[in-house]
Amino acid sequence: MTRSFIGGRAAFLHLPTAIIMATCEMLRAQSPTPASPPADYDLRWGVKIPMRDKVELNATLYLPKAPEGSRPKTPVIFTLTPYISDTYHARAAYFASHGYAFALVDVRGRGNSGREFEPFANEPRDGHDVVDWLAKQPFCDGKVAMWGGSYAGFDQWATAKEFPPHLATIVPAAAGHPGLDYPSYNNIGMSYDVQWFTFTSGRAAQDQLFGDQKFWRTKFLDAYKKHIPFKSLDSFVGNPSVNFQRILKHPMADAYYDAMVPTPDQFQKIVLPILTITGQYDDDEAGALSYYRDHLANATPEARTKHFLIIGPWDHAGTRTPTDEVGGVKFGPAAVLDLNDLHRQWYDWTMKAGPRPPFLKNQVAYYLLGPSNSSANGDWKYADSFGSLTANLKTFYLEGAPMLGNDAFRSGFMHESRPKEPAFMIRPGNFTYDPLDTKRGEFVEGTEPNEKTAGINQRLPLSIGEDGLVYHMNPLPGETPLIGCPAVTLWVSIDTPDVDLECDLYEVQPDGTSIALWSNIRRLRYRESLREAKLVKPGEIVRCDFNPGLFVARRLMKGSRLRLVVTAVNSILWQKNYCSGGIVAEESTKDARTCHVQVYHDAAHASAIQLPLREVASSQK
Repeated sequence: MTRSFIGGRAAFLHLPTAIIMATCEMLRAQSPTPASPPADYDLRWGVKIPMRDKVELNATLYLPKAPEGSRPKTPVIFTLTPYISDTYHARAAYFASHGYAFALVDVRGRGNSGREFEPFANEPRDGHDVVDWLAKQPFCDGKVAMWGGSYAGFDQWATAKEFPPHLATIVPAAAGHPGLDYPSYNNIGMSYDVQWFTFTSGRAAQDQLFGDQKFWRTKFLDAYKKHIPFKSLDSFVGNPSVNFQRILKHPMADAYYDAMVPTPDQFQKIVLPILTITGQYDDDEAGALSYYRDHLANATPEARTKHFLIIGPWDHAGTRTPTDEVGGVKFGPAAVLDLNDLHRQWYDWTMKAGPRPPFLKNQVAYYLLGPSNSSANGDWKYADSFGSLTANLKTFYLEGAPMLGNDAFRSGFMHESRPKEPAFMIRPGNFTYDPLDTKRGEFVEGTEPNEKTAGINQRLPLSIGEDGLVYHMNPLPGETPLIGCPAVTLWVSIDTPDVDLECDLYEVQPDGTSIALWSNIRRLRYRESLREAKLVKPGEIVRCDFNPGLFVARRLMKGSRLRLVVTAVNSILWQKNYCSGGIVAEESTKDARTCHVQVYHDAAHASAIQLPLREVASSQK
């Protein structure tokens, strides 16, 4: 998916703000590195690759320059993409000029490939067949690899699970995970779906339309104000979409999505070298890390030693073309890696018996962001394993008080003392979600994209009133590394059958600057499982865990405070839950029920946040 979103996850921008950053990936993620592609390659345009069902996929081949009749055999790299093969021209030219054949392959139904496009559904088998065909070509030495991110990261895992014998390595970047983070996130639909399905409608590129953020935000705001049912959003925008309607039939993780990604047994059998790449502001970080964790949990010890992980500071597009800043959050010059060169070194190592890339000093490389007043802003760190890196959580309990909580300036508290009082002695925090209240969409989000400041603006926290709760930690006594995966547990009761909740974590620096760190959303009916809906009984106290496993690595400034915002999802960019307990995609004004939320802070229901805070000295190891 070509979002440059979401500022976050693992230093996750507030989700609705983040999608503001969904400027066309064509403008940056696919941009050439170096600035102009080298010219020493040969071209084969309009090559047809037959699939097992006789459908032909279209490919453009880039071959290392060689005299006719004396072309040496080389490994072949390919990208399987719904974004039209020409999009990746500069990448293909780069690798062909560095000794690799490169095939840009349109997925079925896009570009010049046959049949119709059904996102994610055909890539496992088609990817296998592409590998098999490429390996048999006279220019191939029998080794085939893959390149790409987002959708082209997903289809690397989809191909690997089919075990084509000639697939030598994959390098999935920002890999979307169907049924988890796209086309819905934790089973909550995205308005962005309609934008993306328009982007991938038909066979030609739709870059300009897709990139017109003012148009899309204006349409989404209009639908939000008019309370258009989510299932009608495609027609409301002007592009009735078979693919959009298809995903609405699968509102939760199910067998349809299971068929697209590896099973535990398949993860166990994937033994090829893998380099996973994601970013702390990558909107598909949840997907990328899910594949990584699932593979390591099921793989053999030998296979685990061949799986490397890079977590940069980047946004979604930056996992292919890094920058030193996103949304006003500065990364520093060390963040700007030459990822084309790193890929080349990886392919040389895994397919040409070259040396291990010097950058990969250990199994996990992560970028530790520095305070905004630091001259460097950040640098690279290493760990033996992701598990050891993230096993350092400290629990901070949430506390409210009468007349406190519904305001950033009169907030509740986060501290290490576990509450001892019973429920009848502790007043829960209260807030109200009215599905018909459109102030947040109109006056907090609006129609103007603000990608230049999405990571540092405070419009959401400062707008919180009776529609949310705010908690602050005491100022930090010294510079404190936050390295790991935050998690929140809320004990809540509601007076409706369902509601969508979100938690957002920020660093508030001594001068008042805010840095978005982490965010997560949950539909309460899926609090126990994304595979089973369980509506809430009015007044029942239930536990809801916000634990997406998103990685944050930042040195918090001395005197900074951490801020947690708890509210209901009410955005032009997310499917609206009208709290009736029915089929959310079909709900509108007639179904709306105002939801009163209580967040508990007592001994039996100790709502808390787990934070990976470290002593300063440990970060120097």
